[in-house]
Amino acid sequence: MKNILKNIKDVLQGKASVGHLRSSRWPKVRAQHLTEHPTCAVCNSTTKIEVHHITPFHLDPSKELDTNNLITLCETKANGINCHLAFGHLGNYKYVNKTVITDAKHWNNKLKNRKITK
Repeated sequence: MKNILKNIKDVLQGKASVGHLRSSRWPKVRAQHLTEHPTCAVCNSTTKIEVHHITPFHLDPSKELDTNNLITLCETKANGINCHLAFGHLGNYKYVNKTVITDAKHWNNKLKNRKITK
């Protein structure tokens, strides 16, 4: 029941299209990716992390299990931002950010090097 509700929520938010089923191998690929990349590529959060497809699998099913098509992003709002929504989807789950890897590296460096001024 929990998976059904998550799938409905994802469709309503535009994260997934109706009718595109995940491969039975997806849970294993996802788990392996999170083992190798356990933090958000933007803010290094370990809370509410998601495996984001750079090219959405419903647009190109051949890339669903391609490890080069995956990046870890969070939905924590820990730094005041939902990295999955902001960087993975440019603020709207219906959008595709093809430069998400470059953007994530850029902003990760900015966040690491930020200075607090008073």
